[in-house]
Amino acid sequence: MSGSAAKWGAILDELERRRAFGRTMGGEERLARQAASGKLNARQRLETLFDGGAFVEIGGFTGVLSEGGDAPAPCDAFVAGFGKVDGRPVLAGAEDFTVLGGSIGMPAADKRYRLTEIAAQERLPLVFMLEGAGHRPTNSHDGRTPNDLQGLAALSGMVPLVSLVMGASAGHGALTAPLCDFVAMTRQASIFAAGPPLVKAAVGEVVTKEELGGPDVHVMQSGLVHNLVEDDAAAIALARTYLSYFPSNAWEAPPVRESGDCGPRRIEELLDLVSPDPRMPFSMRQLARLVVDEGSFLEIQPHFGASLVTGLARIGGRNVAILANDPSVRAGAIDAAAADKAAHFLDVIGAFRIPAIFLTDNPGVMAGTVAEKSGILRHAARMFMAQHRLRSPKIHVTLRKAFGFGSSIMAMNPFDRQTAVYAFPSITLGAMPVGGAADAAKLDDATRARLEAEQAGSAYHLADGMKYDDVIDPRDLRNALLHGLALTQARGAQGDGPVHQAGILP
Repeated sequence: MSGSAAKWGAILDELERRRAFGRTMGGEERLARQAASGKLNARQRLETLFDGGAFVEIGGFTGVLSEGGDAPAPCDAFVAGFGKVDGRPVLAGAEDFTVLGGSIGMPAADKRYRLTEIAAQERLPLVFMLEGAGHRPTNSHDGRTPNDLQGLAALSGMVPLVSLVMGASAGHGALTAPLCDFVAMTRQASIFAAGPPLVKAAVGEVVTKEELGGPDVHVMQSGLVHNLVEDDAAAIALARTYLSYFPSNAWEAPPVRESGDCGPRRIEELLDLVSPDPRMPFSMRQLARLVVDEGSFLEIQPHFGASLVTGLARIGGRNVAILANDPSVRAGAIDAAAADKAAHFLDVIGAFRIPAIFLTDNPGVMAGTVAEKSGILRHAARMFMAQHRLRSPKIHVTLRKAFGFGSSIMAMNPFDRQTAVYAFPSITLGAMPVGGAADAAKLDDATRARLEAEQAGSAYHLADGMKYDDVIDPRDLRNALLHGLALTQARGAQGDGPVHQAGILP
């Protein structure tokens, strides 16, 4: 060994020793407790996300100066890096609960922002895995760099952003979730602005983590979290599936994934599933699964605003977004939760030029005192604005009924940049159903009968004036959607960069 090589020996030994410290996480005892609770540790979570379990670490030496101190913090309780998901580069960071409860120190704060900086510069998707206590009380907050929330806000609409809540997440870390496009949580997880001890001190309320921010709160009631999954592995698998429907960034076209079920086909089952009587409910979720490429339907936010189905799917190998009223839930009427869900979903898919398919079967927006107190008009107006501003392809299909503003917010407005507008032959349309309108206006029998006849022939009346491009046999719904998507092929060849919207959302 040369003299120079010998001198390197001690230096490289020290490098490896310090690198090994960063990988110790919280030590064997805490790692064992994490495993016993049924959860993966931070490094295992990243390995599960990336193809082949391989990732390149970023910031592995943060916290290295804490070794030997009162509070050792390997990687400063935040493991970050990049690898591939389905062969495409993706960035990710995971809070390490085994180190100081996953709390955020100043080195980790800088690392979190560094991830957003790289994501913006290299135009890569970013995934956060949350299980931590927020900022440490000992942090100096000297403002030396922007924080990751600023970075996420700047990234919005540029690259796909995913947040997975995999344990208790509080404070600054929890704020990551609402700034991301898609949020999933496990059954063991909870998320809140402040944890139970702070809540008790601030407002005197005694609650558990689950009561404060568990799945029953944020999946079922607040809508902060989109999807609930069983455990860490399922959350990570869902993140991988979700990313498969999106381009890596707004400058790229959505990926195409052809399968054995990409071609045209008639769906005979639709005649049994969908009654021509608009008062008869059916499962829109079942209809969606029959129409799209087999096995490709991923419902987003199924437990919130359930009268409206939102989901991602493939039709002919093309990625699409589906917004569909479900007549089996409150007759498909759109309430505040459904409208809020749809507006966010439209913003996300519009940012990445994913075609939107509207399957309409509703009696309008929800009526009544409860609906008015919930702000239904404002939420519905926000959904209307979101679909009107959409610049990705729009395809509308009226299945059976569409009344009042319920038709407008489902993209039924004539000549509103739809690529294709279809109707089943037995639809009924109008400002409101004839029965209610006739009773309210005290119409005579002859006038009532005339209005009923006009509503019954709505498809042909509107098709005569080119408000519908075609009236279709229900069995040909998939084929009609394939034809509409074929018209958009030139638009789908590439992305055009981030979408810049004018106007103020209601």
